[in-house]
Amino acid sequence: MTASASGESNQSVARRTGNATFPRSARLLRHADFERVYKQGRRHFSASMTVFYLQREPVATKAPSTGLRIGFTVGRALGGAVQRNRMKRRLREAVRLTRPEQAPGADVVINPKKTLMQTDFAAVVNEVRQAFVVIGKKLAATGSEQESVSGSR
Repeated sequence: MTASASGESNQSVARRTGNATFPRSARLLRHADFERVYKQGRRHFSASMTVFYLQREPVATKAPSTGLRIGFTVGRALGGAVQRNRMKRRLREAVRLTRPEQAPGADVVINPKKTLMQTDFAAVVNEVRQAFVVIGKKLAATGSEQESVSGSR
Protein backbone atom coordinates (compact mmCIF):
# COMPACT_ATOMS: atom_id res chain seq x y z
CA MET A 1 0.00 0.00 0.00
CA THR A 2 1.28 3.45 -0.88
CA ALA A 3 1.40 6.34 1.52
CA SER A 4 0.28 9.01 -0.93
CA ALA A 5 -2.99 9.53 -2.71
CA SER A 6 -3.28 8.98 -6.44
CA GLY A 7 -1.68 11.83 -8.41
CA GLU A 8 -0.55 13.63 -5.28
CA SER A 9 3.16 13.34 -6.03
CA ASN A 10 2.87 15.13 -9.40
CA GLN A 11 0.96 18.19 -8.20
CA SER A 12 4.01 20.46 -8.08
CA VAL A 13 5.34 19.38 -11.49
CA ALA A 14 4.58 21.91 -14.24
CA ARG A 15 4.09 20.92 -17.87
CA ARG A 16 6.97 21.84 -20.17
CA THR A 17 6.00 24.12 -22.99
CA GLY A 18 7.74 25.91 -25.84
CA ASN A 19 11.50 26.22 -25.44
CA ALA A 20 11.38 24.29 -22.17
CA THR A 21 11.72 20.94 -23.93
CA PHE A 22 14.83 19.20 -25.20
CA PRO A 23 13.55 17.39 -28.33
CA ARG A 24 15.33 14.51 -30.05
CA SER A 25 16.06 16.75 -33.07
CA ALA A 26 18.14 19.01 -30.80
CA ARG A 27 20.31 16.16 -29.50
CA LEU A 28 23.56 14.81 -30.87
CA LEU A 29 23.12 11.03 -30.90
CA ARG A 30 25.41 9.31 -33.39
CA HIS A 31 28.97 8.29 -32.47
CA ALA A 32 30.22 9.54 -35.86
CA ASP A 33 28.85 13.02 -35.12
CA PHE A 34 30.64 13.12 -31.75
CA GLU A 35 33.90 12.03 -33.40
CA ARG A 36 33.55 14.66 -36.14
CA VAL A 37 33.04 17.42 -33.54
CA TYR A 38 36.06 16.26 -31.52
CA LYS A 39 38.38 15.97 -34.53
CA GLN A 40 37.32 18.94 -36.67
CA GLY A 41 35.73 21.30 -34.16
CA ARG A 42 36.91 24.08 -31.90
CA ARG A 43 36.93 24.25 -28.09
CA HIS A 44 35.66 26.65 -25.46
CA PHE A 45 36.91 26.19 -21.89
CA SER A 46 35.13 27.22 -18.70
CA ALA A 47 35.57 26.47 -15.01
CA SER A 48 33.52 23.28 -14.88
CA MET A 49 33.27 22.12 -18.51
CA THR A 50 34.87 22.02 -21.93
CA VAL A 51 32.57 22.70 -24.87
CA PHE A 52 33.46 21.40 -28.34
CA TYR A 53 31.60 22.84 -31.33
CA LEU A 54 31.56 22.53 -35.10
CA GLN A 55 29.41 24.31 -37.66
CA ARG A 56 27.33 21.85 -39.70
CA GLU A 57 27.65 21.82 -43.45
CA PRO A 58 24.39 22.59 -45.27
CA VAL A 59 22.82 19.36 -46.48
CA ALA A 60 20.45 19.13 -49.45
CA THR A 61 17.66 17.37 -47.57
CA LYS A 62 14.09 18.18 -46.67
CA ALA A 63 14.94 19.53 -43.22
CA PRO A 64 17.13 22.64 -42.90
CA SER A 65 20.21 22.31 -40.70
CA THR A 66 19.50 25.20 -38.36
CA GLY A 67 19.88 25.30 -34.63
CA LEU A 68 22.19 23.60 -32.23
CA ARG A 69 22.41 19.85 -31.75
CA ILE A 70 23.86 19.15 -28.32
CA GLY A 71 25.48 16.02 -26.90
CA PHE A 72 27.09 15.16 -23.58
CA THR A 73 30.06 12.94 -22.76
CA VAL A 74 31.02 12.03 -19.23
CA GLY A 75 34.02 9.72 -18.90
CA ARG A 76 34.39 6.97 -16.33
CA ALA A 77 37.23 8.87 -14.68
CA LEU A 78 34.66 11.35 -13.34
CA GLY A 79 33.02 8.81 -11.03
CA GLY A 80 30.60 5.95 -10.87
CA ALA A 81 27.43 5.65 -12.93
CA VAL A 82 25.34 7.53 -10.37
CA GLN A 83 27.67 10.55 -10.37
CA ARG A 84 28.04 10.52 -14.17
CA ASN A 85 24.28 10.36 -14.70
CA ARG A 86 23.75 13.17 -12.20
CA MET A 87 26.24 15.32 -14.14
CA LYS A 88 24.40 14.61 -17.40
CA ARG A 89 21.04 15.47 -15.81
CA ARG A 90 22.40 18.78 -14.49
CA LEU A 91 23.90 19.66 -17.87
CA ARG A 92 20.76 18.63 -19.76
CA GLU A 93 18.62 20.84 -17.54
CA ALA A 94 21.04 23.78 -17.88
CA VAL A 95 20.94 23.38 -21.68
CA ARG A 96 17.16 23.09 -21.65
CA LEU A 97 16.92 26.38 -19.74
CA THR A 98 19.43 28.31 -21.86
CA ARG A 99 19.33 26.83 -25.38
CA PRO A 100 18.95 29.71 -27.87
CA GLU A 101 16.00 29.42 -30.24
CA GLN A 102 17.77 31.22 -33.11
CA ALA A 103 21.22 29.70 -33.46
CA PRO A 104 23.47 28.75 -36.36
CA GLY A 105 23.49 25.13 -37.50
CA ALA A 106 26.17 23.62 -35.28
CA ASP A 107 26.94 20.50 -33.31
CA VAL A 108 28.01 20.96 -29.69
CA VAL A 109 29.49 18.42 -27.28
CA ILE A 110 29.69 19.34 -23.60
CA ASN A 111 32.35 17.54 -21.59
CA PRO A 112 32.11 18.28 -17.83
CA LYS A 113 34.99 18.46 -15.37
CA LYS A 114 34.93 16.84 -11.94
CA THR A 115 34.19 20.22 -10.33
CA LEU A 116 30.72 20.31 -11.94
CA MET A 117 29.12 18.44 -9.02
CA GLN A 118 30.41 20.94 -6.44
CA THR A 119 29.44 23.96 -8.56
CA ASP A 120 26.17 25.71 -7.77
CA PHE A 121 23.49 24.99 -10.39
CA ALA A 122 22.99 28.70 -11.11
CA ALA A 123 26.71 28.94 -11.96
CA VAL A 124 26.41 25.91 -14.27
CA VAL A 125 23.47 27.53 -16.06
CA ASN A 126 25.48 30.75 -16.40
CA GLU A 127 28.50 28.85 -17.83
CA VAL A 128 26.31 27.07 -20.39
CA ARG A 129 24.63 30.35 -21.38
CA GLN A 130 28.02 32.03 -21.77
CA ALA A 131 29.31 29.11 -23.86
CA PHE A 132 26.33 29.45 -26.23
CA VAL A 133 27.01 33.20 -26.57
CA VAL A 134 30.68 32.57 -27.37
CA ILE A 135 29.82 29.82 -29.86
CA GLY A 136 27.29 32.07 -31.58
CA LYS A 137 29.81 34.91 -31.90
CA LYS A 138 32.63 32.67 -33.16
CA LEU A 139 30.42 30.92 -35.72
CA ALA A 140 29.01 34.25 -36.92
CA ALA A 141 32.55 35.58 -37.32
CA THR A 142 33.69 32.54 -39.32
CA GLY A 143 30.53 32.74 -41.42
CA SER A 144 31.16 36.38 -42.32
CA GLU A 145 34.82 35.58 -43.13
CA GLN A 146 33.73 32.82 -45.51
CA GLU A 147 31.21 35.14 -47.20
CA SER A 148 33.84 37.87 -47.70
CA VAL A 149 36.31 35.36 -49.17
CA SER A 150 33.74 33.90 -51.56
CA GLY A 151 32.41 37.37 -52.45
CA SER A 152 35.85 38.72 -53.42
CA ARG A 153 36.40 36.08 -56.11
